[in-house]
Amino acid sequence: MTTATLVGATTRVPVAAAAPSLRAVYHMTPPSGWTCDPQRPIHIGGAYHLYYLHSDQNNAPGWWQHTTTTDNVAFTDHGVGIPMGPNFPVWSGSGVVDTANTAGFGAGAVVVLATQPTGGDRYDQEQYLYYSTDGGFTFTSYGLPVIDNPDHNDWFRDPKIHWDAARNEWVAVIGRWQSMWFYTSNNLKNWTYKSTFTYNTPNIGGMECPDLFEMTADDGTSHWVLAASTQGDYSGMPDTYANWTGTWNGTTFTTDSPDPQWLDWGWDWYAAVTWPNVAAPTTSRFAIAWMNNWHYAARTVPTDLSDGYNGQMSIVRELKLARQPGGWYSLLSQPVPTLQNHVVRTVNLADVTTAGSVNLPYNGSAYQLDLDISWQQLNNVGISVDRSADGSRHTNIGVFQGNVYVDRRPSDRPEYTFGAYGQSNAPIDPAARFVHLKVLVDKQSVEVFVNAGHTVLSHQVYFETGDTGISVYADGGSATFSGITIHEFA
Repeated sequence: MTTATLVGATTRVPVAAAAPSLRAVYHMTPPSGWTCDPQRPIHIGGAYHLYYLHSDQNNAPGWWQHTTTTDNVAFTDHGVGIPMGPNFPVWSGSGVVDTANTAGFGAGAVVVLATQPTGGDRYDQEQYLYYSTDGGFTFTSYGLPVIDNPDHNDWFRDPKIHWDAARNEWVAVIGRWQSMWFYTSNNLKNWTYKSTFTYNTPNIGGMECPDLFEMTADDGTSHWVLAASTQGDYSGMPDTYANWTGTWNGTTFTTDSPDPQWLDWGWDWYAAVTWPNVAAPTTSRFAIAWMNNWHYAARTVPTDLSDGYNGQMSIVRELKLARQPGGWYSLLSQPVPTLQNHVVRTVNLADVTTAGSVNLPYNGSAYQLDLDISWQQLNNVGISVDRSADGSRHTNIGVFQGNVYVDRRPSDRPEYTFGAYGQSNAPIDPAARFVHLKVLVDKQSVEVFVNAGHTVLSHQVYFETGDTGISVYADGGSATFSGITIHEFA
């Protein structure tokens, strides 16, 4: 039932006569085949149980694959969790531990609600129940859908369920086109519709993998967060995790502000899930996302040929809710602290001041880079990672005209850099003359955390083997790069 523990990626035999391995070093990847949406982990027996959508071929019908982790960095693969049904696949949903036996399957049973497309039409999506009495390793299908699609003219997917202790009931939020629907239940089998949350302007598309949870902020106040992964590119916004702070009264969600905030501004942080930190469940949550984008997700990627798989998960983040100077509240995210337990070497580099470009004396392909950048007056400033020896290939991370950006177009992977998808931008104070960057580089990704973590930009970037250099640059003035620290992972 259990295979060997891995750090970030599952060990497997290389594909015969394949190109050099591009498998991520410290990000979770599937043993083989296709992966997409992660499913919110549940905590059982001292470990977090993470399931994810998996299939043998790119974007083919599939099942829930099962992994466990004790530190949110090293994952152990346990094979199929919920198998594909005889007539249709299993899509996204969520599981809970039914401690009080409200569903009648036994105290401590794991109960899952998951979407299944039960008809030939794309809108035939209902919510089915599965349960496990062996700690989440094997599941039994309950049979008929427990939440039926109310009209079959819109998608209806990805139920996220949690126990509302204040009202002694289960709550489910389900994603639809430009809306999320709320249901409640006392037994996980019979559900009652409560209300609809709608967001139409600007158009950010469908609400996939919705999320609803309560957190205590750094000032001690309690707030609810409603979120979903969306198609923000319809309106010049990210294709990532839109979230609203507000209040939940058991029936409706009321936002503090009409427009969402974004947990990531890159192109590849989708289908995200969050879950409570068992060590501090009210003040700390973890988050993980699928590092891909449906605009190019199903295409053949370099790891199909080199390693026999397509898709990776982001690094796990720790989320905190913080009060901002304007009185509003925002989720801050940083790499999970336990990542530092997997550092095998730390390199400190001397400060650099330049009005041009300087190559740093370092080469690597799996590391975390921290540095401070300060300047007085210039047009553009940043760093280039995974730089080829001749400088022709690289990914740029910098500050330009009131934005932090990640530009992967020079990485020479045109299948991921077409049109607007070659570069992402996130707003920063245009008067800023200082920025701290934490850059996580792996063989097929770049994740950039800015300052305290209010802004993050995540991208898949498939680097050519041997593109391992780093350089810094400043245009139109001089900048100082200081506190340059590199933590390597193996």
